[in-house]
Amino acid sequence: MQDLDPVETQEWLDALESVLDKEGEDRAHYLMTRMGELATRSGSQLPYAITTPYRNTIPVTHEARMPGDLFMERRIRSLVRWNAMAMVMRTNLKDSDLGGHISSFASSATLYDIGFNYFFQAPTDEHGGDLIYFQGHTSPGVYARAFMEGRISEEQMNNFRQ
Repeated sequence: MQDLDPVETQEWLDALESVLDKEGEDRAHYLMTRMGELATRSGSQLPYAITTPYRNTIPVTHEARMPGDLFMERRIRSLVRWNAMAMVMRTNLKDSDLGGHISSFASSATLYDIGFNYFFQAPTDEHGGDLIYFQGHTSPGVYARAFMEGRISEEQMNNFRQ
């Protein structure tokens, strides 16, 4: 998009900067909202929407660094996804009516991985443990992870969806 009037643009930017500096974010937000409302009422089709952060959003500059080895976790996640896919494909070779939902787990693998690695807790003397209900179509990934961690045997894996 070409700026047809750089002087006017700079005036608008200076005005916004002045409001932010002197009156704060709330006032700037109010003014931007009112301008958006005016544009909408006049029938203008603005090419974008201004979205404010959620109340609990932490700016990237203030986020704590993730603990652990992120490269290794990503590699393990890839192996879990691969094993989940192989498990479903292997089951379908036995009986194509069994189906399988490879993409359900593949698309949510990172969410589950973060949960397993950093949030979900086993029972302890102080904590009753977390009770987690997994969406059924993602179970191949949970089984694949359990197999890779040595929690279930290959025979148990072979009985998946049988």
